[in-house]
Amino acid sequence: MNRHHPTRPHPVGHLLLPTAAIGGMSLVLAAGLDLLGVLTQVNVGIARIVSRGGAETFPKHLPAWCLWLAAGIFSFALAAAILGTLGAFRRVFLWFSAVIVLAAWAPVLSLAAHAPEIAGPWIATVWSGVCALVYSIRQRMPANENFTISP
Repeated sequence: MNRHHPTRPHPVGHLLLPTAAIGGMSLVLAAGLDLLGVLTQVNVGIARIVSRGGAETFPKHLPAWCLWLAAGIFSFALAAAILGTLGAFRRVFLWFSAVIVLAAWAPVLSLAAHAPEIAGPWIATVWSGVCALVYSIRQRMPANENFTISP
């Protein structure tokens, strides 16, 4: 059963409030998983993948504030970029690119002898992108409304 009536268009979406809500929810999700100890287990798995010896072979660790700052920047910036971009393909490409950039951070940290503790920023970014994509599909976004093709 189609929930959308053919004569009723999607409601008009906004940019600022959904970006703040999506970015904030993404950080809350990552913080909750951190409190449950899930991020520690994921970080150990990532360390096992990018190194030969596992998590105990890394003498240096990034400060926690640096990881949470990265999580905040990526989650809010990705939500704003997706909601402000024209077209579904471009939105998915932005999301996929951000996820890959963060995943590529693990081997770089490993090469620098830092523990690749990227689970928090990665989960916040993945969730931010998913939420922003769903929101942009369910709403008429301003970027789509202002787009016109001139002859």
